[in-house]
Amino acid sequence: MKILQFYVPDEGLRVGIMEGNSDEVFDITSSGIQSTLDLIKRSILLKMPIESIVKSQEKKGKFSYNELNIMPDKTKPHLLLPIYPPEVWGCGVTYKRSAEMRDDDTTSAKGIYDYVYSATRPELFFKATSSRCSGPNDYICIRSDSVLTAAEPELAYVLGDGKEIIGYTICNDVSAWDIERENPLYLPQSKIFYGCCALGPVISLNSEIKNPYNLNITCKIIRNGSVIFSGEVNSSKIKRTFDELTDFLCRDNPILPGTTMTTGTGIMIPNDYALEPNDVVEIEIEGIGKLSNPVKKL
Repeated sequence: MKILQFYVPDEGLRVGIMEGNSDEVFDITSSGIQSTLDLIKRSILLKMPIESIVKSQEKKGKFSYNELNIMPDKTKPHLLLPIYPPEVWGCGVTYKRSAEMRDDDTTSAKGIYDYVYSATRPELFFKATSSRCSGPNDYICIRSDSVLTAAEPELAYVLGDGKEIIGYTICNDVSAWDIERENPLYLPQSKIFYGCCALGPVISLNSEIKNPYNLNITCKIIRNGSVIFSGEVNSSKIKRTFDELTDFLCRDNPILPGTTMTTGTGIMIPNDYALEPNDVVEIEIEGIGKLSNPVKKL
């Protein structure tokens, strides 16, 4: 089962589900479930799986996924962020290639990324709040003071009660590499800005993702209608387990239901393909779908 949020003119935000391989989206919005976060909190309160909560909901309408999968337009039904997370956190250097490339490109403190790749403690950083996130087909952004901003395609997971993973989504951890490479102390400015994090298009619940450590991840950058970059990796290349990452995240750190964790990128995009306005980034992960976002500069 997949959970998503979408917008309907004159009705606003709706909560939808997709089952099996069908492209039909069923509206399950009710007075008690008006967002994905409401659904997660209801599941925690009643100590029931999300699937069980969903089955008890009346289906109030049906839409085609393709109909919803368009650029946001207030006059038309369209996809929204699959969840408005209270926080998004990121993990870095979970893939060997990421550690090597980031050390090569850093102008100071050489070797710090390879060290973290091998260390007991992972790299964790605060990434975004909902207001900084972009949904499917909405704009991701280049900072006004950056000339080398890159897409970072990642598998992400959503937390429910405590350390429980309820499902998986796609994340584009958009990052101003030139700012981070100048000095690692500038990492927050590299990572946190308006439009710095795209999520979607859906949350695939655990019943949908049998093995999150064996998912093909692809990324394309499209410029003027042509693919200028294409890369792929398998999530089996992630060194750390998600339980390990979550354990460090929750260590002496209060985490709310719906918090989303990105798991690092294994597709390191060369500097020659830094994002430019009007580019389109497409990230696809099997079992979840395709997240597409145009680019603009702030």
